[in-house]
Amino acid sequence: TLEKGERLGVLGFNGAGKSTLLKTVAGVLKPTKGSVTVHGVIAPLLELGAGFDSNYSGKENIFLYGATMGYSRKYIESKYDEIVEFSELKDFIDVPVKNYSSGMRARLGFAIATAVEPEVLILDEVLSVGDAKFRQKSENKVRSMFDRGVTVLFVSHSTEQVRRLCDKAIILQKGQIIASGEVNEVCDKYDVMVNKK
Repeated sequence: TLEKGERLGVLGFNGAGKSTLLKTVAGVLKPTKGSVTVHGVIAPLLELGAGFDSNYSGKENIFLYGATMGYSRKYIESKYDEIVEFSELKDFIDVPVKNYSSGMRARLGFAIATAVEPEVLILDEVLSVGDAKFRQKSENKVRSMFDRGVTVLFVSHSTEQVRRLCDKAIILQKGQIIASGEVNEVCDKYDVMVNKK
């Protein structure tokens, strides 16, 4: 159970089930066992740019993405300038997304998901994209959301990032939780596992 405002880091080697867990929480996949109950609006940032229509412009995709998250056009209009400014894509916002680099897609997706003020933010490796300046800017944006009590599920291979952003962590192995608890304690265990590999 993850309570409102808690920030959970999800660690594990490739194939451990990290992305599957996040997709299940986001409602993209159905659980094969058990159940998932989520309270509040979820902003999932799973695959970068997932949910975008490549033939539409960045601007059109902002409204499309917002609608799929359940927001009104009026609400997205009120957030539009903030999204464009944060994404740093002003000069490309009318260009079809199929012409965007993966980094541009990631920036746009991140800007939308964080501007709409969700209750639950799901981040799958998204803070590792873009240049160092944008990564720092993104991390700062996520931190600013903590004050509003946003709940975060964060997958990363970087225990440094998990330690900075999370208060709890788990380690997954073959779909099972093999460690759970306070972030530094769990990250220490994961660092030992990585060094043994």
